[in-house]
Amino acid sequence: MGRRDRPLVAVLLCATLAALAVAATMSNLSVQLPSALWLEAAFRPDIGDMRQVLVHYAFLPRLAVSLLCGAALGLAGAVLQQVLRNPLASPETVGVSAGAYLALALATLAAPALLAFGREWVALAGAFVALAAVLALSWHKNLSPLSVVLAGLVVSLYAGAIGAALVLLNHEWLAGLFIWGAGSLGQQDWVTTLWLLPRLGIAALAIGLMTRPLTLLGLEDEGARSLGVPLGIYRFAGLGMAVALIAVVVAAVGVIGFVGLAAAALARIGGGRRFGQRLILAPLLGAALLWAADQAVQLATGPQGDLLPTGAITALLGAPLLLWLLPRLSLGGELPLLAAERLPRTGRPGILLAVIGLALLLLLAFALLCGPGPDGWSFAFGDQLQPLLSWRWPRVLAALSAGAMLALAGMMMQRLTGNPMASPEVLGISAGAALGMMVAMFSVAGAGRPLQTAAAAAGAFAALLTVLAIGRRAAYAPERLLLAGVALTALFDALILVLTATGDPRAMLLLNWLTGSTYGVDPGSAVLTVSIALCLLLAAPLFIRWLDLLPLGTPALRSLGVDVAGTRLLVLLMVAVLTAASTLIVGPLTFIGLMAPHLARRLGLARALPQAIGAVLAGALIMVGADWIGRTAIFPRQIPAGLVATLIGGPVLMWLLRRR
Repeated sequence: MGRRDRPLVAVLLCATLAALAVAATMSNLSVQLPSALWLEAAFRPDIGDMRQVLVHYAFLPRLAVSLLCGAALGLAGAVLQQVLRNPLASPETVGVSAGAYLALALATLAAPALLAFGREWVALAGAFVALAAVLALSWHKNLSPLSVVLAGLVVSLYAGAIGAALVLLNHEWLAGLFIWGAGSLGQQDWVTTLWLLPRLGIAALAIGLMTRPLTLLGLEDEGARSLGVPLGIYRFAGLGMAVALIAVVVAAVGVIGFVGLAAAALARIGGGRRFGQRLILAPLLGAALLWAADQAVQLATGPQGDLLPTGAITALLGAPLLLWLLPRLSLGGELPLLAAERLPRTGRPGILLAVIGLALLLLLAFALLCGPGPDGWSFAFGDQLQPLLSWRWPRVLAALSAGAMLALAGMMMQRLTGNPMASPEVLGISAGAALGMMVAMFSVAGAGRPLQTAAAAAGAFAALLTVLAIGRRAAYAPERLLLAGVALTALFDALILVLTATGDPRAMLLLNWLTGSTYGVDPGSAVLTVSIALCLLLAAPLFIRWLDLLPLGTPALRSLGVDVAGTRLLVLLMVAVLTAASTLIVGPLTFIGLMAPHLARRLGLARALPQAIGAVLAGALIMVGADWIGRTAIFPRQIPAGLVATLIGGPVLMWLLRRR
């Protein structure tokens, strides 16, 4: 498809989605009411006819809410990607959704009286507390895109980890919140619509008035300053309006993921090369996408049914669409890579690495020897230690290996793509493994560990092959790989969410694994994982030269005689193997691969080799500590190591982010 045709793609796509949504809407309406009564039900419903009452006070408000929320999320996604100069920026990036979810969970458990003032106000309070934390962490950097992205990721992961821990420990009390967190658009009157309209309208108008300065924010900081743009002011204003849109939607209907990212990405690859075009295309695509998804939900469950969360179905519809378009279109109008922050470099990396390594050895000894028992806490030695070791050492070794492999994979992924939001699970490999395990658990009665592992491996490598197939035609360009991985992850996560929303008791077992658990590790699995980790870590030095060169960009690589496509493919395969090996043993861990490389970098380890070693040691250190805390903190109950890793690693990274 030629360049001249590309501006039409987003419009045609929007029209197609709208046409499908109209057809589904008419089908759903005809089930409830004869077509001759549609206008009467819309404007002058007969109170004596329950069918007209349901259409007027349930079906039509739900339709209006889907259009408003989809447009708001699409607009917010476009603004965030522009302000943060990152194609992966989305409403989830700035921590607002996680903050709202956590606030509602805490209010439900600790202060239910607050819910009497309205769930939306509690959610709004949580959303703006999360935003305040992001601004506090990045303010001293003048709200630079990189600092905001990292702060948003840390806050989102931290709030999400606390929320997930509360769900695991109190799932019987938070079942309704789980459905809300998946995005439910069911309505009983026009109150929500009327509440949304003025708030969304004011935020959208403010964004429209800032179109020109926001357009200039897409330039590098130096270029924007040379044009007299007050970066801090407009970046703050753009972030504020985008977050206001997201917070209002989350407060009204819950967390609807993927719409903001998908609508903005589809607008860009569908022809919106200028920011002004994307400001129009993204809301239209978001509205059409959420409208079509919600009508599809009603076709499947009935017009008054809400058995399937609309947020999950949106990903089921939008992700395949994004995957289908990516190989066929040039991305065009790509955003510039984020400039690296000027971080301190340590003059003696060897000393720093030795300190981290010594801390890891001490922690390993502590995790093996110390723990609670029937008689309280104690250090076990000799004969007392022997029966305990068979329980402790497999979990410790599994945590050590998984943390090291994911940290190395994250470091390689971030250097490959030049994107601080890149992490191993972004490739979709972890989600593919989770889907494979879920299929085994739900389709085979009494599926044992070997079958679950084999199914997870099949899912992981199916996801990898899909990403490679999409990226092959573009020489594995980083942005294309990232968008393909995000779409694939959203698709798999949506399938998992739909099945877990059924209430099946096996879903809680799956949730434990999804949060990074070492519960089921046996000695054989631990030895196998350590062996794989050692082999892969010993092979890592072969990639060091490439990892030093990859951040220079494609033109520089070609001038140095580097085979760009081949190098990217080999690095990508290494990342995939590292991720799959760790995921199969302890489940997907979202924090280690994302944050361990940043921890190493902020400690002054700038070159590829010391950063790789530092990331591996930091990842292993956090995971071993997290596993020990998870199995001892509320003994005999346990908390998944993945959640604890986020809870203990998040504050450390927050402290490093606050350092000048």
